[in-house]
Parts: sequence; C-alpha cells; structure tokens
Amino acid sequence: MDKILEWERVLFNELPPIFLIEVILRSIVMFTFLLMALRITGKRGVRQLSIFEIVIIIALGSAAGDPMFYEDVGIVPALVVFGTIIFMYRFVTWLTGKFEWFETLVEGKAVCLIHEGKFSVTEFKKESLAQDEFFSELRVKSIEHLGQVRGAYLESSGEVSLFFYKDADVKYGLPILPELYQKKNKTIFKDGYHSCSFCGHTEHQEAGTAFCNICKHNEWVASMNTERIA
Repeated sequence: MDKILEWERVLFNELPPIFLIEVILRSIVMFTFLLMALRITGKRGVRQLSIFEIVIIIALGSAAGDPMFYEDVGIVPALVVFGTIIFMYRFVTWLTGKFEWFETLVEGKAVCLIHEGKFSVTEFKKESLAQDEFFSELRVKSIEHLGQVRGAYLESSGEVSLFFYKDADVKYGLPILPELYQKKNKTIFKDGYHSCSFCGHTEHQEAGTAFCNICKHNEWVASMNTERIA
C-alpha cells in the first residue's frame, strides 16, 4: 500500500530522466519499422486507411495502452512516446508534401490493372492481389466481363477505381463469372471470339489449340460482349 500513488514511480518507474532519450530513439525506430512493415504488406492489407494512418493508430494505441495496464511502465516515458510520434507524423507529412518520391515511397501510387479491357500483367504481378479477389471486386460492381471495363486502378488506399465503356463501345472480353471462367480450356471447340484466361487478350479464334500472342499462355475462355447492367 505504501507504493500506491508514489509519483516518482508512477511518472518514471524509478528510471533516470536520461532514459527519456532512449525512449525517443526507441519510438523513432519502431515508428519507422511499422511504416516499412505495413508498406511491404501491400495496399489490400490496409484497405480504406492509408499506410501512414495505420502506423499512427498502432503507435498511439500501443503508447497509450501500456501505461494504463502495466505498473512498470511510467507515464512520462509514454508521454514522450506520444510527443515523438506526433513529431514524426508532422515530419513525415511535411516530407510527403515536399517530395513526390517520398510520398510514393510511403503511400504508394495508383496502379493500372486493366487497360482497354485487358490485364496490365506486369503491374498486376507487382501487387499482392489474387485474381479471384480482383474478380470478386469487379463482380460487386456488376461487371460480367473485361470488355465492359475501359480502365481499372488500384488506389493507394486499396480501393479499386473503375472506368467503363459506353454501352455502344463494349467489346468482347474475358468473362469473370465463376461458372463461365472455370470453363477455360486449352482446346477451342468452336470458332468465335475467345479470351486468354491469363491476360484477358481477346481475339477471334478458330477451333483447335492456340497460344496467346501477348502472354504466350494457352488456356482460353469463350468471350462475352454483353452490356453492363448497373
């Protein structure tokens, strides 16, 4: 009972004031580590919040929680952590406003995943985004096939922005409905428009076997050109 409300212990937990310098260094290191770790996990892992915002939430939550529950964590070091995080927030915000390359490093940038009804295969490979997950995103927006999509962009927030063809301009494209896409086959059974199941390249094919001129894969799906119903 004698130790209850001993202010030196509550504020510093019997640590020397010089320890606060170490607290600042620890906070900077962990802040930077969190920023890098969340950046590496990809946009989809932090969807709807920017990576930077997630770092602030995690860092402040941890700094606030420990001194609330653990008696061996002093309040003053926690307040120093708060101050350091706020300083880092303002500093990183200043850097992102000052240098475009730094903003791209921290937040990432919008990536084109579909261009003119076909996958941007090179960009798609860079993102931690499964094809099934992406198809699901498109189906939620009432998209049946890629020929309805003029462009799709994965934003830095993890959201997918879509731009559609006018009904009169809809092209033949790769179906993304599961019951149709799963019919992909190396053999084309009937002359007509077919789409590469890997990159979405679409062209008129004769019955038989064929390799995609774009990605060199050889699995095809019968194309669709239905208009989009919003």
